[in-house]
Amino acid sequence: MRRADRLFELIQLIRQRKVATASWLARELGVSERTVYRDVRDLVRSGVPIEGEAGVGYALPRGFDLPPLMFTRDEIEALVLGARIVRSWSDPALSKAATSALSKVEAVVPERLKTRVADALLFAPGFHVPAVIAAHFGPLRRALDQTRRVRFGYTRGDGTASARTVRPLGLYFWGPGWSLAGWCELRNDFRNFRLDRMRDVTVQDAFDVEPGKRLEDYMAAMEREGAERD
Repeated sequence: MRRADRLFELIQLIRQRKVATASWLARELGVSERTVYRDVRDLVRSGVPIEGEAGVGYALPRGFDLPPLMFTRDEIEALVLGARIVRSWSDPALSKAATSALSKVEAVVPERLKTRVADALLFAPGFHVPAVIAAHFGPLRRALDQTRRVRFGYTRGDGTASARTVRPLGLYFWGPGWSLAGWCELRNDFRNFRLDRMRDVTVQDAFDVEPGKRLEDYMAAMEREGAERD
């Protein structure tokens, strides 16, 4: 591990605990305690507000964070790919935000890594993405953010059409498309709805989150269903 990467990892480890001892940090990093003492000293000298001392432990003030200056090459490519997927597979507002985020990353990374942002050969073409997905994505995101019901027409794979009122719980990307997970008031149960099969999506009134109808309840139900299939 390069020293720059080790210093970055050291800061992340200290952030994980109220007090991080040198012995624990040394084990996590695979170095000696003397190396930890030296690295902490150098970080403090460079302006990182690490509190504590050798033999006691180290801590960082609440809310401390690093500017995104120490991305690795793989991390940059991961960010670029993620942003390109968002640009192709979400609504215009998120697409614009992804482009803006990439511009900020490019502005702060070291000069030697700037080309990794523009020249990353990882793509998410958007020409095959159904326009209906982008059209529904914005209202569904707003409903999730504001804890509001949504109503829409829905056509199942067998062609059966119905009108649904749903308490939205989350949007999931499965590769070929997006689906909405939620509590369906028609079926009185959890359901998943493909965005490309929806029509006339409208955001309605706010709802109270109830035990048994929450995101964690949905996840637990999916885990039980998967265990039963196995």
